[in-house]
Amino acid sequence: MKEDIETVFQRDPAARSNVEVILCYPGLHALWIYRVAHFLWRKRVKTPARILSNLGRFLTGIEIHPAAIIGRRFFIDHGMGVVIGETTEIGDDVLLYQGVVLGGTSLEKKKRHPTIGNDVVIGAGAILLGAISVGDRAKIGAGSVVIESVPSGATVVGVPGKVVRKPGETRRALDHGSLPDPIADALKAVMYEQEQLQNAIKKLEKKIDKKEILPEKKEEIGSTYSNLTASTEKEKA
Repeated sequence: MKEDIETVFQRDPAARSNVEVILCYPGLHALWIYRVAHFLWRKRVKTPARILSNLGRFLTGIEIHPAAIIGRRFFIDHGMGVVIGETTEIGDDVLLYQGVVLGGTSLEKKKRHPTIGNDVVIGAGAILLGAISVGDRAKIGAGSVVIESVPSGATVVGVPGKVVRKPGETRRALDHGSLPDPIADALKAVMYEQEQLQNAIKKLEKKIDKKEILPEKKEEIGSTYSNLTASTEKEKA
């Protein structure tokens, strides 16, 4: 319990005193209730474990199945709406924000929830589905939907989640206000290429006007330019 309290101070700059942390942090309350429920579950006292788990959900807004496996120094910041499924496995030093769902995609009684490595950060509203694995030190951006395994050290954003920072690249602590946008980056690249093509065609037109290009090629180049311009305007719309 002491280690859990110290983890809150390390993870949340808003924490001011031990009394405040003990009384006012639902993520901490949910973790402590889970640990008792998990102990009962392992002792095969499963119905009381589920009842205690549901009580924790009612009190904190955080649902943790008593069969889930959670490591040390786990912290849920704010926590409302967090769901952790039955076969979930979470390593040490993991940070979850509010609204995170570690859910399953199968009706079979088997491993069907994510496995989270050590020192992972999962942003607000992120949803991880299925028996996927998230490697150590990975970061999941806010609002992402992750349905495939994530390599260690990678950063994932988007719906569905895509790796936008590969392992080994320089990383900062997850900044929810300035996450990369791979879709916007791709659109910018396409628009840049179109602009370059348009400039090249305009230069050709000038050469045609100056009769630097054979007259029989003028109609062919003009048709190509018209088609490209129409396609560009359609994509912009």
